[in-house]
Amino acid sequence: MSLDSLVQLLPDLNKAFFQTLYMVGISLAVAIIIGLPLGVLLFVTDKGLFLENSAVKSITGWIVNLIRSIPYIILLVALLPLTDLLTGTTIGPTAASVSLSVAAIPFFARMVETSLREIDKGVIESSVAVGATSWMIIKDVLLPEAKPGLIQGLTITTISLVGYSAMAGIVGGGGIGDLAIRFGYYRYDNTVMITTVVVLILLVQIIQLAGDRISKLVDKR
Repeated sequence: MSLDSLVQLLPDLNKAFFQTLYMVGISLAVAIIIGLPLGVLLFVTDKGLFLENSAVKSITGWIVNLIRSIPYIILLVALLPLTDLLTGTTIGPTAASVSLSVAAIPFFARMVETSLREIDKGVIESSVAVGATSWMIIKDVLLPEAKPGLIQGLTITTISLVGYSAMAGIVGGGGIGDLAIRFGYYRYDNTVMITTVVVLILLVQIIQLAGDRISKLVDKR
């Protein structure tokens, strides 16, 4: 790798980096808005909980598992018609955000459910015993108690989305993955390939360190 090659690559790398952040940011926001309540629903409708409902639990769990069982690259291609309908195009970071969001929702929902399962059942039972409403238990007991686990789940989801966004480059989704494929793989340019790999590694490390730090700060146990 030469210094000149790296300097020439910087404008494209800078653009691709922010495209990746854009895609991950949109899909992460959608995952939180939809995946968080979905995960709570999966938990509170389980057997023995205060909103036990086997039908809702089974149907919701089946849908979540169905989407999660589809490999992302297949999901990406399968959702191209929906992507075109919603965004008017099937290429670019905005278009890629559609499939990323669909993949992120069930993934984060399961993370939320797992975090809630770590809460001491005695705390929930005590809240029910004093007459707290379902909304109060969710808002004032479940979410605050599960906060460290939720942060860790959000961290894992973000890292997974970074990896998925790289795959989106295969169909022209933009971002670092697109840069690596078009300029690195197709043109056999090792400078591009190595640089993009290093950038992705650094990005993931920063996300993980930040997530661990925030999780420790909010953990009051």
